[in-house]
Amino acid sequence: MLESLYIHWDVNPVLMHLGPLPIRWYSLLFVGGFILGWYLFKGFFKREGVSPNLLDPLLYTLLIATIVGARLGHCLFYQPDYYFGSWQGFLEIFQPWKGGLASHGGAIALLLGMWWFSRKYGRANGIDFLWIMDRLCIAVAFAGCMIRLGNLFNSEIYGDVTSLPWGVVFDLRGETEPKHPTQIYEALAYLALGFAMLALYRRKLDSLGKGFLFGMFLTGCFGMRFLIEFIKEPQVEFEKAMLLDMGQLLSIPFILAGLALIVFSLVAHKPATARSEKL
Repeated sequence: MLESLYIHWDVNPVLMHLGPLPIRWYSLLFVGGFILGWYLFKGFFKREGVSPNLLDPLLYTLLIATIVGARLGHCLFYQPDYYFGSWQGFLEIFQPWKGGLASHGGAIALLLGMWWFSRKYGRANGIDFLWIMDRLCIAVAFAGCMIRLGNLFNSEIYGDVTSLPWGVVFDLRGETEPKHPTQIYEALAYLALGFAMLALYRRKLDSLGKGFLFGMFLTGCFGMRFLIEFIKEPQVEFEKAMLLDMGQLLSIPFILAGLALIVFSLVAHKPATARSEKL
């Protein structure tokens, strides 16, 4: 009876073709996350009196940092022997459609990108690194949800075999047994986290300490990622011999940093706002 509830997933990852150019679901959802983030920041800036002229340079910084960091993260953390073992592999570093992207690499590059952005534009506009990250984490949570749905359309990074009735058979990958749809688990976790942080921002901004939302995001996002990794299939061969996989090892520093930020925000309790609100 339960077997009849399994979902057979064989959706084409390519939505359409514009001439020779394939338009993939993943690409649309990836870009959609940045567009949603742009509109969220437009609201943040308007509410707190920050110049809207910062929106475009912020978007460009986020795009470059995310793509470059996520690509390098995949190459360095998961397949360094391939990408740095031959000229062919090295040249494929610059071809992100051949291989993958790693969220931990994107996260590290985002931190560096926002540090640069805050140094360049922050003082003149009454904002700093933590101010940006407290708001960026809201946008990133929703973008992360969309990216994981993109992974679902690509039939990738799914979990181990399951007997649960919502197991998914990924026919496109030649699977014959139902697997945990870990892409959906993560997407729902990020969506819930995003709505929770957005509610706190809208209703409790005056009482929040600077860094609290950022700490909440790091702890919640990477804590959930750490737990879900236990039921994920290894992405690369060497992970099969590890007690904790690469995704879990890379998540631990982010979780610890998140907890430290929460403690800092509660103890220091520096105002989370940039300046007096306009609305």
